[in-house]
Amino acid sequence: MKIAIPVDDKKGLESHVFEHFGHAPYFLIVDIRYGKIVDWEIKENPYVESHTPGQLPYWLKELSVNVLICQGLGGRARIFFEKLGIKVVTGVSGIAGNLIDAYLKEKLSSRDYTPSSKWNKS
Repeated sequence: MKIAIPVDDKKGLESHVFEHFGHAPYFLIVDIRYGKIVDWEIKENPYVESHTPGQLPYWLKELSVNVLICQGLGGRARIFFEKLGIKVVTGVSGIAGNLIDAYLKEKLSSRDYTPSSKWNKS
């Protein structure tokens, strides 16, 4: 299994989740085998400056991602992830490694999330 988390820097498992997945400068991609982290890498978001609907979900699918853990995610993006068979957990914040541990222990689930004024377009 591979888990993706949008992050704010290149610290890997110590990185903080970036608030809006589509504008995250980096994605932490974590390889899980037998319920444990076996490897991870940081990928630069190729669409950080501009993207059309679906580009990031398809890019993550090409990286063999099965799960996306994030804080904020738009409705259209959620539909793309569902169609691609990528499970999404939203409304979370904190340090990436801690979130992955919680997910692997089945203690992480989606929560309601209201974007900060920076991302809230309503």
